[in-house]
Amino acid sequence: MKRLKTPMLRVAACAAIAFGVVSINADQAYAFPWSTDMMNQPSIKPQEQIKPFPKRSVPVGGIPSQQWADRDATEDLKNPFPADAASLKKGKMLFTIYCTACHGMTGRAESEVAARGMPATDLTDDDVQIDTTEGWIFGTITFGSAIMPPYGRAGDENGELRGSNDLSVAERWHVVNYVKHQLKADAIAAGPLPE
Repeated sequence: MKRLKTPMLRVAACAAIAFGVVSINADQAYAFPWSTDMMNQPSIKPQEQIKPFPKRSVPVGGIPSQQWADRDATEDLKNPFPADAASLKKGKMLFTIYCTACHGMTGRAESEVAARGMPATDLTDDDVQIDTTEGWIFGTITFGSAIMPPYGRAGDENGELRGSNDLSVAERWHVVNYVKHQLKADAIAAGPLPE
């Protein structure tokens, strides 16, 4: 490196080096003349855990699931939505989004999850189609079962209770309509399961 001949250049170079060393060693680099960084301001980042709703908060719509103690309390409920074309269409769409991962596209537990050992109920079986009440299916969607997670109840603050509040009360009833009034016909139309 060439030696600087002018004393003024030597002083300026030493000052620049000293300023650089001080800035590098500081806990936070400061940009002159501002000392804040918009990237690191207090804000909620997308990666942070979503906090549960505050206690005693009121749902925007629908009936809160807390009015039923458990799945047994829903067995005798009657579906308030008629099984018309609109309800069946909504129910099929929601079934495709939330249920097919385990129960399969035809509801016969032909999914990859079931094939890998996670048991899923065949929803076209007479046990479900004839013997099980609509209220019981609604309760199963709301509160879950031994393996199935609940889709109408959020987990607790500590994450000990599994579940999500994905489906509103009305949406769960539309899924019940689809399971009880259209799923078996769709499964028959799809033909036999591949070996």
